[in-house]
Amino acid sequence: MSLALLFSGCGATSLVSTPVEQIDSVPLKVAELSDEQAKTWSHADLRKDTIPGMSVVRAYQELVGSKKGETVIVAVVDSGMDLEHEDLAGVLWTNTGEIPGNGIDDDNNGFVDDVHGYNFLGEAYHEQLEAARILRLKLGDAALQARARQVLDKESAEAAGNKQRYEQILQAVQSADAAVKAHLGSADSYTEAQVKAIQTEDPELQQHLAVLKQMYNFEDSIDEVIVQLKEGITYFAGRLNYHFNVAYNGREVVGDNPYDLNDRGYGNGNPKNRDKDESHGTHVAGIIAAERGNGKGIDGVADNARIMSVRAVPDGDEYDKDVALAIRYAADNGASIINASFGKPFSPNSEWVTEAIRYAAQKDVLFVFASGNDALDMDDAKNAHYPNDQLGSGPEFTDNVLIVGSLDSSYGSEMVSSFSNYGATSVDIFAPGGAIYSTMPGNNYEFQGGTSMAAPAVSGIAAMIRSRYPKLTAAQVKKVIMMSGLAITPQVILGGDPQNARPFSQASKTGRIANLYNALILADQAERGQLQL
Repeated sequence: MSLALLFSGCGATSLVSTPVEQIDSVPLKVAELSDEQAKTWSHADLRKDTIPGMSVVRAYQELVGSKKGETVIVAVVDSGMDLEHEDLAGVLWTNTGEIPGNGIDDDNNGFVDDVHGYNFLGEAYHEQLEAARILRLKLGDAALQARARQVLDKESAEAAGNKQRYEQILQAVQSADAAVKAHLGSADSYTEAQVKAIQTEDPELQQHLAVLKQMYNFEDSIDEVIVQLKEGITYFAGRLNYHFNVAYNGREVVGDNPYDLNDRGYGNGNPKNRDKDESHGTHVAGIIAAERGNGKGIDGVADNARIMSVRAVPDGDEYDKDVALAIRYAADNGASIINASFGKPFSPNSEWVTEAIRYAAQKDVLFVFASGNDALDMDDAKNAHYPNDQLGSGPEFTDNVLIVGSLDSSYGSEMVSSFSNYGATSVDIFAPGGAIYSTMPGNNYEFQGGTSMAAPAVSGIAAMIRSRYPKLTAAQVKKVIMMSGLAITPQVILGGDPQNARPFSQASKTGRIANLYNALILADQAERGQLQL
């Protein structure tokens, strides 16, 4: 049903606007977010809450109500996802032409048993960065290999240094923890208050107490600190063992040639996560479409979306071949939106992905890409990030791609996430991406942050538009989302560098924050011919 019917008889419906003209004129929320606000801030309304959310709750209360639209398929091209999750199982896309588990391509689409999507990684999980693959396989020319070596050496040195620092801190914390437990005469955990209450003349114990007191700035308990440090060590060890290891080849278990686009008989129909740490796709899917109103976990942005899981992103850099074929799979099997929360600085076969994007554009598919988490200005030609919708620094080669930067929950000069890439011509719009609470494997929920979280927020808005206003094309939906965002004019810090303060209007093409409430109003006007796109 058109929202025009909902508006009749109740006066004009106004767009949400940026409070006043200047950020500093708004009563800012100086208190920390409550637990509930922290879990839902991306759905908040800037005008009502002074939190730079997307007015999701307000849109459902004032515009959507109980009115349902058409079902929309959103392909999540990502790592595998938990297909049995309590908040996702009810919103999965199901290929009704396929009989599960019979080993036959029942619908003759070229993919066997693809009931909820497809897995282009087979049983692979750990992978190299593309820079390491370039060096291992000697891809490209000497200049490309030299640049790959430079990047790899720099990042591997940083990872090794971070691993060593985490190990040193862990050793100090564990020693301090044991000393305090011995002093207290108990093997049980203790509180910060107990630590602060200890009085001693022993210089060694004083040093241990100083270590623990510092750690309480990061977590509420020392047990949690130790867990975090161990996880950090595991993360950096993985980077060194797999991502930066030129000799490693995680593709061997797949059995294909990843640099031959025509070698397509690989993968399987099970796009479920393969490792307990393979959580990214599950988190992204929940942001888009976790089942609303079921009393569990979270509510996704879109209420009428069905998630198609396409496993193509390993623990490391994705292969251009997998991305290109994943895009074509999604477009051929009914997806009208593709969320791509991944990216890399090297793409030896980027033309395969470019052609796949063009192919999907012909099928009226909207792409939503994450801008990346390197705190870089993407307008600078040396800061390459793939995939994108430009050939080098040239104009966009398609009009169906949205590239999204990330916001934090604090409305003000520090609202742009310190990690987020930005660019006045390379990034289209910003959306909530810092510390987003969403679904995790095993019916769990956690906070994660990144432009990977901002992109699915916008994919959710796109799904709402395509559900309620199916006559609008992908290009028109893109324009609606860009036009309907909240314009922010004052300066913000970009790249986490206080010396790099610019007007928010220079952070992206629109200088706007994505907003569901406004997008539905503009989409309604566009479908009724009152707004020219």
